[in-house]
Amino acid sequence: IASMIAGGIVLLLVDNLFRHPHPKVESEEQLGYGRSFIIGCWQVISMVPGISRSAATIIGGLQQKLTRSFAAEFSFLLAVPTMLAATVHSLFMKEWTESGVTKKGYQLILENKQAITSFITGSIVAFVVAMLAIRFFIRYLKVNGFRVFGIYRIVVGLVLLVLLLTGVINS
Repeated sequence: IASMIAGGIVLLLVDNLFRHPHPKVESEEQLGYGRSFIIGCWQVISMVPGISRSAATIIGGLQQKLTRSFAAEFSFLLAVPTMLAATVHSLFMKEWTESGVTKKGYQLILENKQAITSFITGSIVAFVVAMLAIRFFIRYLKVNGFRVFGIYRIVVGLVLLVLLLTGVINS
């Protein structure tokens, strides 16, 4: 809960602090390896519960003078290796137990035509929806910044705190 509220405050501060970065980094050619590495290091902050990976890398991008939209784009690019690793783990390393039988993810998918079709259809739909969401998010950030996300985190954090203190939820 504390990281939720603190994250909201940080987003509000970041929104004001990095409103107009100078000089502006707007493309891969201007980015360089050093800045990319530093932004990647910001991703480590997301290991703290309640800290968003994308927020951490976008803030890192802004700190490295990237424009809001380019920081968001770069953040989503940084997610690709993470999602690929998670997919490879789920398909080839993790064991899934279904009806008392343990199998790898790819074995479950290859069991029948329906599973293969579902996997392919789900992957395509997820990709298309992700691209649309990313496009919307980048446009939204370019115009509006992080204020709404900061306020949302603070409100949700306070609601959770009240629910915890009143005993409605347990920790």
